[in-house]
Amino acid sequence: MLHYILQVIAFQLGFLVVYDVFLRKETFFNWNRVYLLATAMLSVLIPFIKLDIVKAIMPEEFVIRLPEVIIGNVTETSSINPDFGNLAGITFASESTSLWSILLFSGMCVALIILAFKIFKLVLLASQQPKHWSNNLLVIKLINSNAAFSFFHYVFLGEKIDTKDRSSILEHEMVHVKQKHTLDLLFFEVLRIVFWFNPLIYMYQNRIATLHEYIADAKAVKQQSKAEYYDNLLAQVFETRQFSFVNPFFKQSLIKKRIIMLSKSKSKQINILKYALLFPMVCSMLIYTSSYATEKTLDIEETVLTEGSQSSNDKETVLTKKIKAVIHQVEIKGNVTAEEDEGFELLVNLVSGTELDLDLVKNVQAYASRSNQTALMKAINTVFEQIQVQGELSEYEEKSLKRMLVLTSEDGINNPALQDVIETVEVPFGVVDEVPVMPACQNLKSNDERKTCLSKNIAMHVSKNFNLDLAKKLGLSGKQRITVIFKINAKGNIIDVKSRAPLPELEVEAKRVINLLPQFTPGKQDGKAVTVPYSLPILFQIAPDKKEDKKN
Repeated sequence: MLHYILQVIAFQLGFLVVYDVFLRKETFFNWNRVYLLATAMLSVLIPFIKLDIVKAIMPEEFVIRLPEVIIGNVTETSSINPDFGNLAGITFASESTSLWSILLFSGMCVALIILAFKIFKLVLLASQQPKHWSNNLLVIKLINSNAAFSFFHYVFLGEKIDTKDRSSILEHEMVHVKQKHTLDLLFFEVLRIVFWFNPLIYMYQNRIATLHEYIADAKAVKQQSKAEYYDNLLAQVFETRQFSFVNPFFKQSLIKKRIIMLSKSKSKQINILKYALLFPMVCSMLIYTSSYATEKTLDIEETVLTEGSQSSNDKETVLTKKIKAVIHQVEIKGNVTAEEDEGFELLVNLVSGTELDLDLVKNVQAYASRSNQTALMKAINTVFEQIQVQGELSEYEEKSLKRMLVLTSEDGINNPALQDVIETVEVPFGVVDEVPVMPACQNLKSNDERKTCLSKNIAMHVSKNFNLDLAKKLGLSGKQRITVIFKINAKGNIIDVKSRAPLPELEVEAKRVINLLPQFTPGKQDGKAVTVPYSLPILFQIAPDKKEDKKN
């Protein structure tokens, strides 16, 4: 929730900066109105949009995310996943209501009450004053007042306003009514309820209200001379009603701006191209929101998946980095074209040969010189170039290259030249033919059933074996989040267990518990056993000690 709120605020700030710097002084009033309404809506919706074409670091399916295991003194149970329910003391639960959530919803309730009170006051005011219809407007006469404002088709006019000025004011308010400006203001009132703490919403509403006056002035001034209209604005003793969702005709803070904008020359049509700035902004935001979900959990996973199969002597090299760049491009594209596949086949031929093959060299050179190369083809060519520069590959570099080719080349998993790395190849859970199976799930046939069974049994295992006494020993309270990454290798063993937690003791305990998992039947791809990586989030929830609370 907090990250969502920060995203909304950041997006709105970006949109408002562009508006104030590039668009605010233009006379494209209706375009500016659309911009403010659209960007306010986009800032709220974009964080929910995840584009499949956007990949960051690695695809989310690379590591299966097991359901979060909540252990400890849990008091709340959620029905989000009824299939798992309560398992041996484990509760798949939502987090308890935090102080932040209480404050957030309390503020929303207060903002809603304030809006309801304002509307009630407005309705009460309308009901107590004399009124009459005029050109589809319900004109309400305000006794002993010189105020003028509108709300939907209601126009409130003070009786002190000169009779000669009323026609121009009604013409002005008619524009508000016809263009339904009240709906714009009420839209921002709703946003003010939800994001009552966000000052940018108030800035948005202020700017849209100003635009409404510019739009209405531009229409109304056509019915009389600009000089008369200026006199009408300046001759009044202004009185402002405190309703943020009405369109006031007389508002001191706006008069100067309105006169300046009325006297300003129309913007050149070429300036309308400024609105094209919205496109790259929205694209950047979509890329960020689509990649964030993966990025935020991959700081530990990237280390495990890229270094887990390395020995202590293996070090990242220029070549292995280029190999990773190829893998990254494959993940972004999803599908590989025939031309791109040719590059992988050349790499297979390269690692298969024991002696220099002149024909292969010519083929590689021809491949590198092709025009209109895709990003993936260019990445493959950088691997060829680096191999040529080095001349020889280390054992680690050769295995890294082979592991990539097992998954990227046609029928790579059955290629005899790549068999020495098959057991260390990590196949994404989303594409593996047969998922790893726990002893308790042997009789299940479908991958979905085995996946569910695996999740349940791992959850039960963690609940049964996790040392809950650590809470008291370490003086813990509240919630402690632990992330565990592990792999089930081609022999069905748990390997490369990594964990991250607030305290080292929790990391050690999480590793210990996962290493106690029983032997698995390994996952298979094309009938061959492969390694499959997993991610397991654990929430260690510690309730306050009731005895201590009573003493205090």
